[in-house]
Amino acid sequence: MQLTDVLSQQEDCELVEITQETGWRFIGIKTTIFLIRLFFFLPSYAKKHQADVILFSSMVTASVSHFIRKRTNVPMVGISHGHDVTLTNPMYQWLVPKIFRALDACISVSSATQQECLNRGLDPSKSKVLPNGFDVKDLANIPPKDEAVYQLEQKFGFRLKEKKLLVTVGRLIKRKGHEWFIREVLPQIKSDVIYLVIGDGAEFNAISKAAAGSPISDKILIAGRQPDEILQYAYAGADVFVMPNIKVPGDLEGFGVVLLEANVRQTPAIASDLEGIKDVITDGKNGYKIAVNDAKAFAEKIDEIIEKELPSLSLSSRTFVENKFSWIQVGQSYYNYLKEICSKY
Repeated sequence: MQLTDVLSQQEDCELVEITQETGWRFIGIKTTIFLIRLFFFLPSYAKKHQADVILFSSMVTASVSHFIRKRTNVPMVGISHGHDVTLTNPMYQWLVPKIFRALDACISVSSATQQECLNRGLDPSKSKVLPNGFDVKDLANIPPKDEAVYQLEQKFGFRLKEKKLLVTVGRLIKRKGHEWFIREVLPQIKSDVIYLVIGDGAEFNAISKAAAGSPISDKILIAGRQPDEILQYAYAGADVFVMPNIKVPGDLEGFGVVLLEANVRQTPAIASDLEGIKDVITDGKNGYKIAVNDAKAFAEKIDEIIEKELPSLSLSSRTFVENKFSWIQVGQSYYNYLKEICSKY
């Protein structure tokens, strides 16, 4: 949605959107119906609007390209995010190479996602890496850190005076590494910290059990799903954002946009040096990448930042992502690339 906002502001770009609001309830059924509709009317719809290019927002929607390739001569471009490429369903994996053959180009949100596409038969000449971004309009709504901390204290009942707040936001699934971080890293951190986990998912019970059994359970809060307002306070009130991903076969961290959400609120990130995260964090600029499963290094780097680098790294985090990852810059790169694809036809 943010990408289409940027594209629609280009003087010589007329944007026609075909979207469906699904929500998570019955998303499988709704998506199937949406794809069937696209199969029947997209070629004639593109012809009616004299489209120069069709941009699919994910590999799931791009699956239609295989079935309509012979019915349209309009160039088609898909965006690959990660899990929409690596999804382990056998039928879907059978289809993925056929989608790549039907598309005229595929934009990957990270180098790791690009590699997964290449592994599945994407022609390198059709491949381009362009990152996700953040909406600069969010900058006007960032709460001051002291207000954010106060609101978090009121909401969750902890006190942060003379403590540092570590925050994780995201789906509670295995590859995110929450349970590993609680069991292996937290006990090794010497600084006086509180660890706040916001999100819901399949691993909620396992993570909660790990927190309850920790020798520092009083410093861990598994908050579950929270409204957007609380998310904003968490990003802004945190001292360090933590993303301790682990390797899970068949699952992929395509990018890690939550890192940008934290960085733009002057919160540096410590994350595993893994998959799409590699393209987001530049060591010493907006945080640090740590070798996967290296609990000792993870803990030591958190202590080092808290003791020595926090003020400077907090400021550089925001400056870095503003210059590299705002949708103004990223959207222009998308626009230029789409024009390049159009020029070939």
